[in-house]
Amino acid sequence: MRIVLLRHGKPDVPAHGKLRAHEIPRWTESYNSSGIALDHEPPQEAIKIAKSCNIVVCSDLPRSTESAQALGVKRIDIVEPVFREMGLPYTTLPSPKLSPNIWSAIFRVLWLFGYSSNGESISEAKDRSGRGARWLSEMAMDSGSVLLVGHGFVNRFIAKELKSNGWQGPGNPGKQFWEFGVYEYAT
Repeated sequence: MRIVLLRHGKPDVPAHGKLRAHEIPRWTESYNSSGIALDHEPPQEAIKIAKSCNIVVCSDLPRSTESAQALGVKRIDIVEPVFREMGLPYTTLPSPKLSPNIWSAIFRVLWLFGYSSNGESISEAKDRSGRGARWLSEMAMDSGSVLLVGHGFVNRFIAKELKSNGWQGPGNPGKQFWEFGVYEYAT
C-alpha cells in the first residue's frame, strides 16, 4: 500500500501590497481562490508518481485541483475540505502594514505556539489531519495507492499521523511546490 503526499504547484496570487493584520482574511480569501501559475509546470518525477496512483484526492481549493490537472491525472476521485491548508489566525488589534508573506510567517509561528484567534487551533488542525490520514489509509487499503495533492502544513501533519500509525516515509513530504513524499505500509 502506498500514499503519496504532494504539495500543489505555485499559486497565481494577485499582488496585494502591504496589509494590516486585520486585513489578513481578505488576503487569505484571495490566496485560497487562486489557481496555479501557468508558467510553473510540474517536474517529470511528480507527473510520473501522480500517474502511478490509483486514487487521486484533492482539497477543495483551486490550487489543489488545478495542480492535479497539471499533473495529467485522468480523474480526481475525491475533492474534500478536510485536506485544506491550515488556516491562519489574525488579530484585529492596531498593527503596522507588512507584506502578506511577513504576516503569514508571523502568524504561522504564533499558531505553532498555540495562538489561534479568528482561526483553527493547532489542536483542531491535528484532529482534522488525523481524520484525513485515516481516510487516506482506508483508500490505500482498498485501492493500493493514493495521491493527495495537498498543501504544505496539512501534508506535514498527515505525514506525522501516518508515521505514528506504522507507515514508512519521510518526516516531511516536501516544503517546495510540487515536492512529494511517499509513504508505504507493509502488510
